[in-house]
Amino acid sequence: MIGTVVNTGAILIGSAIGSIVRKGIKEEYQGALYTAMGLAATVLGINAAVSNIPDSKYPVLFILSLAAGGLLGTILNLEGRFQNLVGRFSKSNLGQGLSTGILLYCIGSLSILGPIQSALNHDNTYLFTNATLDFVTSMVLASTYGIGMALAAVVLFLWQGGIYLCAGALSAFISPELMCEVSIVGGILIFSSGLSILGIKNCKTLNLLPSLLVPVIWFLIRGGLQLNLW
Repeated sequence: MIGTVVNTGAILIGSAIGSIVRKGIKEEYQGALYTAMGLAATVLGINAAVSNIPDSKYPVLFILSLAAGGLLGTILNLEGRFQNLVGRFSKSNLGQGLSTGILLYCIGSLSILGPIQSALNHDNTYLFTNATLDFVTSMVLASTYGIGMALAAVVLFLWQGGIYLCAGALSAFISPELMCEVSIVGGILIFSSGLSILGIKNCKTLNLLPSLLVPVIWFLIRGGLQLNLW
């Protein structure tokens, strides 16, 4: 799991550097970084969704995923519960930063396929590349939201660690088609985070998080139906 450890460490170090730099930045400059982070998340989200939509074999699946997942998340009030939890430790908008950071760190081919590649082939190239990207991202996020962004490293470690431990089973299940559908939904969620950061629309992105499970469930059902047909 050396790749995951390096990736986690990169986020922790990047968060520490970003929070230190933040203390010397004037409030007006922090506002500029805040806007920059919102714009970056918006563009990254659009790119992830748009670049994968042409390859989707189920063009309406992401719509159903957002609808069903958003409804479930709203019923469970994931956004409110998370914000209340974070609010106990911070009076700033750290919750918004953490939700954005977790999506950026965890939802992507490098972060999902990397642990599988590491476990099965002892190849950490994907994870080392992801660590470099996350290092830069974590510095920018921490310079905007503070040292609390380091908590996202814990989520990443649990996420990639779980995939690493289940690599044998997941390698057969995680197909390019599934990654395509998850990337579309994930891109839209990152885009919605960007809109929230910019103050354009509070999309309550965490309530949409269950949307990521809908493509997985769909492919599980589809695989089961195919087996029954045979």
